[in-house]
Amino acid sequence: MAETINTWSVITIVISGLVLLLGVYFIRAGNRAAHMRAMLTASALATLFLVLYLTRLGLGYEKKYAGPYHGAYIALLISHIILAAANVPLALLALWNAWKGLQNAGNLGNIDAPATRPFFDKHRAWVRWTVPVWLYVAITGWIIYLLLGRYGVVMKGA
Repeated sequence: MAETINTWSVITIVISGLVLLLGVYFIRAGNRAAHMRAMLTASALATLFLVLYLTRLGLGYEKKYAGPYHGAYIALLISHIILAAANVPLALLALWNAWKGLQNAGNLGNIDAPATRPFFDKHRAWVRWTVPVWLYVAITGWIIYLLLGRYGVVMKGA
């Protein structure tokens, strides 16, 4: 069961990363409604990933890397873990400011109103950091998954 959970966790984070890219595309194209739907979907999938990942760990399923270039793998893993932990508050702050701005606007057509601007300005400021970090975490997570698939050894007792 833990292997199935592991597979689904990877599927959710891969789709989350792809939908994140769609969300960036939509906002650059000026499609705010599609952007909002994409970002909420990406966030929900990332949350589902975290639940599945923690469930898998709780079930005791863990792999140890036994391949070449161990130091490079550890450096990748450490950067991934640190930035994954940092991405949670970054994403929450970005979502919070977008939600507060939308709440003040009433609908997407009013987000340029003066009362909403401070929230969307903060949202934009946070996402300048959040999106690159989220993408780095997603991509390095995919790389780690592939490396563990090739060189990983399931730990005893799992």
